[in-house]
Amino acid sequence: MIKILITMLLAIPSLHAAATPEANGLITVKSKHSVKQTIEKFEKAVKEKGLKLFTRLDHAAAAKEFGLKMPPATVIVFGNPKMGTPVFIKHPTVAIDLPPKAMVWQDAKGDVYFSINSAQYLFETIYPRHGIKPKKDAVKRVTALYEYFAKAATE
Repeated sequence: MIKILITMLLAIPSLHAAATPEANGLITVKSKHSVKQTIEKFEKAVKEKGLKLFTRLDHAAAAKEFGLKMPPATVIVFGNPKMGTPVFIKHPTVAIDLPPKAMVWQDAKGDVYFSINSAQYLFETIYPRHGIKPKKDAVKRVTALYEYFAKAATE
């Protein structure tokens, strides 16, 4: 069933379009490195901040299983279970949107990018969707953290 769903999603042309640098709460930064190096640099930065790497979702590998070809695109799921778990317990539906994810991808021209939802999107869209009120300083702290991750991964 999952393979059928992936095949259907990959067949939608809009999913193959290149993202704009900042679109609807999504921050995208061009990397100076290959996809592999950008992923490694991001994962190293996540670990250095004491966060957990949950998994990688390799969209190009999934496409290949179905005989389809696409440029590299890997989503990395990461987070802080110590901070996230109490939020999940109080607001179980937030698990559909969290933990946070970052994506390293290559466009049709071969350029590599790092994308992540902005802190504003997290706290002004995702949290309200689930009835969560963020702490006042959370946007500032997460913004700084995500900027650190983008810089560490791409420079």
